Amino acid sequence: MTHSKKADYLVLFALWLMVFSSSSQMMIIAPILPDIGRELHIDPALQGTLITAFVLSLGFFALFIGPVSDKVGRRKVILMGCGALSVALLLHALAYDYTSFLVIRILAGMSGGLLSGAAVSYVGDYFPYEQRGWANGIVMSGIAVGQVLGIPLGVTLAGIWGYKAPFVFFSLPMALAFLFTYFKVPQPNVVRSDQPLSLKHIVVGYGTLLHEKPIQTAVVTYFLQFFSLMLFIVFLPTWLEEEMGLNKYHIASMYFAGGMASVTMGPQMGKLSDKIGRKPLIMASSFGMAILMALSTVLMSNLWVGYMLYFLAMTFVAMRMSPLQALLTAMVPGNRRGTLLSLTVGVGQIGSGMGSAFAGALYGTFGFVGNSLLAAAATLIMGIVVWKFLPEAQEQVMPAPTSLPISPE
Repeated sequence: MTHSKKADYLVLFALWLMVFSSSSQMMIIAPILPDIGRELHIDPALQGTLITAFVLSLGFFALFIGPVSDKVGRRKVILMGCGALSVALLLHALAYDYTSFLVIRILAGMSGGLLSGAAVSYVGDYFPYEQRGWANGIVMSGIAVGQVLGIPLGVTLAGIWGYKAPFVFFSLPMALAFLFTYFKVPQPNVVRSDQPLSLKHIVVGYGTLLHEKPIQTAVVTYFLQFFSLMLFIVFLPTWLEEEMGLNKYHIASMYFAGGMASVTMGPQMGKLSDKIGRKPLIMASSFGMAILMALSTVLMSNLWVGYMLYFLAMTFVAMRMSPLQALLTAMVPGNRRGTLLSLTVGVGQIGSGMGSAFAGALYGTFGFVGNSLLAAAATLIMGIVVWKFLPEAQEQVMPAPTSLPISPE
């Protein structure tokens, strides 16, 4: 490491807390949505809008905050995001009907948009390229821990004290992330953008990025990654229940197995990509995942096979996520890194939305075999795109950025 080990691990812990809290509060709404509907007397047809409003407000805000972070520094944006989201989560305790809860979820989405891409961008600013796969793997394991521990804990809290309890609870680790960031996370000494913060310059900045062929390839890659994943996973539980006879507890245990794969394999795959390069792992993951998706309806015969397949699937996801994020941080200089990460977050949200929409149409017409085959084809195309067009970054020999003294900046 180029900084002291203690300083590096404190930085990683602060970013991990932020990712864990943000992802957990986002994932918890799905399993407790029926409880929210019952307590607030929300029509089932409107319940899905609570998720949609959050996602849209997050994606919209993320597009603006990336260029802002390039201008004012990543640390300020992380502090604003952690503070705003901790307050927004506490506000869930005041919800009393559909409209009030919808407004609070929009506020939470806007706050989450402040943090979208912030952790990966900060890793790109703080760590040298040859350590970013490892660092991203550790930070992003917060999502997996949220899946393994955060969701069951949130569901339990909702069962005891009501649907508001999980959101209030997750405000605590988010507040801790704010405190750790304020006291222990410095602003890396990287070149910042000198462009004015106006809508015109933000739009021009995105347009300039999209004129670069490597960026175009990265955007297509990110879209295909989330498009294919949502095609596959949205109706996977439904198929497991209807065709395989599994119940929700069986399916929950499979998600636990997948979460364990992400926790254990994410940092290892990121570290491996630091040694052998990003592209080999991204391509291996894409081709392996494509085969697994295409054969899933044939291979899935019982619950134990399901555990192994889902563990393998999440290993493939971990194999490409951390390396791809590390690769993105090296495709542009620090004064455009936030803009690029926000762009990919926005494109990923579009891919997720389109994948979810196609998943419903396919499942209703062709069953899950249609979902799995189209998801496999999209994943295979992603691997080919990476192989043919995505360049391996050449930043491994660059010296690590130094850090400024910790200050309120």
